[in-house]
Amino acid sequence: MASPQTKNGYTRIANEILENIAKTDLNGTQLRIVMVIWRYTYGFRRKEYEMSLVFLSEAIDTTKSHIKKELNTLIDRKIVNVVGIGKRRGRILSFNKNYEEWDDKSKVQHNQQELPKEPKPPKVPKTKLYYDENNTYFKMALYFHKLVSEVAKEAGVEHLIKKANMQSWADDFRKLIEINGVDKHLAKDVMDWVTKDSFWKTNVLSAKKLREKFGELAIKMKASQTPKQPNLKHSVQLDPREKEIAFQRWVQEGNDPDEFDWGK
Repeated sequence: MASPQTKNGYTRIANEILENIAKTDLNGTQLRIVMVIWRYTYGFRRKEYEMSLVFLSEAIDTTKSHIKKELNTLIDRKIVNVVGIGKRRGRILSFNKNYEEWDDKSKVQHNQQELPKEPKPPKVPKTKLYYDENNTYFKMALYFHKLVSEVAKEAGVEHLIKKANMQSWADDFRKLIEINGVDKHLAKDVMDWVTKDSFWKTNVLSAKKLREKFGELAIKMKASQTPKQPNLKHSVQLDPREKEIAFQRWVQEGNDPDEFDWGK
């Protein structure tokens, strides 16, 4: 059971200070900071003491960032004074017992609100590109849309492209050519191929999807167009007469006819 005794130490504080601090609008952390300052100044019969943020945060059992904020408020309100910097690079603090100099909380908040705020840079609105009917990318969008429409109609999924936005499609083709660096002729070849391929034609029904899959589609297209090389190992057959000539030579050389290998 705790049993504090004044013989083990005590802090002498004038009643007038206690009466006025009780009337002062302080939050819990601010009051605890004041009490710690009393403890390590008046409690040791001195007027000031070096107290770092780490020291105060450990004494009050809270974070250093929280201490920094509330201590600065006490300093702004002239309840706590900063006397200087100590040997350990911490601030030397003292309690201002002249309560007539203390600033009211609402006054400090009002002054903080009056500080001019740095103006935010104005947002630059993005200019949306418009593609007219003579624009190359708009023509590419129309061309691909026509091919895709035939595929969708055949597959019974016309509703998927019924509300296609040609401006959006044209912009995807612009990005494909200008950003991805795809040649226009290659883009047309892939459009023609993908709308005929049995697998891809129903999986690529928009310009956006074409752009997303373009690299893979171009590789698949090239692979499908490369003719397969015949397997010469199986296609080359020996003339049966050559076997017969080889057999005759085998016998003439004095070898056993039964040991001749007809399979080679």
